[in-house]
This record gives sequence, C-alpha cells and structure tokens, in this order.
Amino acid sequence: MDYKTVQLAYDSRIATLTLNRPDKRNAISFELIDDLLRALKEVENSDALVLIVTGAGKAFCAGMDLENLKALLGRHPQQNLEDSRTMVRMFRSLYEFPKPTIAAVNGPAIAGGTGVALLCDFTLAVPEAKFGYTEVRIGFVPAIVSTFLLRQTGEKYARDLLLTGRIIDAEEAARMGLVNEIVAPENLMVRARDLAARLMENSPNSLRATKKLLNDHARAELDQQIEAAIRDNATVRTSADFREGITSFLEKRKPVWSGK
Repeated sequence: MDYKTVQLAYDSRIATLTLNRPDKRNAISFELIDDLLRALKEVENSDALVLIVTGAGKAFCAGMDLENLKALLGRHPQQNLEDSRTMVRMFRSLYEFPKPTIAAVNGPAIAGGTGVALLCDFTLAVPEAKFGYTEVRIGFVPAIVSTFLLRQTGEKYARDLLLTGRIIDAEEAARMGLVNEIVAPENLMVRARDLAARLMENSPNSLRATKKLLNDHARAELDQQIEAAIRDNATVRTSADFREGITSFLEKRKPVWSGK
C-alpha cells in the first residue's frame, strides 16, 4: 500500500511500523490515523507474526498535530463525534490487534503518543523517553485514553497522571508498570527484535488464541466505557476552556481559564 506518514517493513516475519513524520515529531494527524489503520490491517492480513511500532527521528509521537488542533476549533458537534470515533478506532485497533505488538519508544510519547506507546502488548523505552497525558493543560479531557489507562495501572496512578497532566520519564513509567523495559538507544531495535524472536518461538495459533482471550475478556467493559468517553471527548470541544486552551497553546501564551 501507499503510505505518506508511516513506513511499513517486513523481515523474518516481523513487521516494523514506523511513524514517519520526523519533521513534525511524528505528531498525530488525520492522515496519519488513516495510514496507521490501513497499515495495521495490512499487517493483520500478512504472514508477519509480530508487529513492532516505533518512530522516525528523535521522537516517538508528540501528540496531536498543530494544524489538526486548529481545525478542531471549527468542527460542528457531529464532526466532533466522528473525530472521537476515529480516534477510538485507532486506539482499539492497536489494543486489540490479533498478533503480539511491541512499542519501541525512541523518544517523547506525549498525549495521544503515550496512548499509542502504552497500548502495545510490550513497551520498551529509551531512558530519554517521556510520557504524559497533557490534555487538561489545554482545556481538553483524556476521556478515551483514561479508559485504557485505568486497566493498565492503579487508580491512584491514573488520577495522578490524568489530573496533573505532568510529564514523566521512562524510569517513573516503568515503576508504574507502564513500561516493560528501559533500553539504551543503540540497542532499542535490537532488543525489540530479540523479544519478537522469543515470541515467535511460541505457537502462532496459541498466541492468536491468547490475545483473543484477553481481548474478549476486556471487550464488554470497554464497549460501555468507551461509548461514554466518545461523548465526553466530543462535548468538551464545545467548551470555552477548550477553545482558550487550544488558542493559547497555538499562540504560545498562558491560558486564561473561564471555567466554562
């Protein structure tokens, strides 16, 4: 397939999907979401047994693209709902991917980038990697990602990260159980491929069945929680604080919140 914002390579039944907007720190654009969804479907239908996700350049994924943030200010309610559902498709397609997934986090993974990094089955990160759910700092709510985060870590950790919007380093993320292993930058992809090779020693049928078991176990609860999260995500975009948060961020100034 023809991709503009990701690269997809295959080697020894390992698929490597690289977010490929290094000049934009691999920020999430509408085009990248479309490319990512199509690439995941391609890997699912291929003979690859394991998927590695990483980023080009010095960042893994810096969150939402600035131009797309600007566009959000002019969306009507139905578009906001459609945008939220598209974001959910991206996250759930990765979270419920039928083959084992490994995130090789080569740098900052912020907001939606944190979501992509942590929704893989395994998350390897370089010491310089950064993570954070910064939505509250721009008048947004981390509605969709919170659904997954609460399943991945304790409620105290989730409240800490989601309410403060603070950035944490790889070591703290590992202590919270969000990162499996911290790896030196020069060894990151080697370690990811070593882990992939170890996974491929197992029965492919058993791996698929185990992932299906885990996904089926979570699906009913996720369906209910995510539907509410989609509505929350769309509703907050109509608030004055959201408009002020996005505008102040784009203008590089401190926001003046109205609380509305």
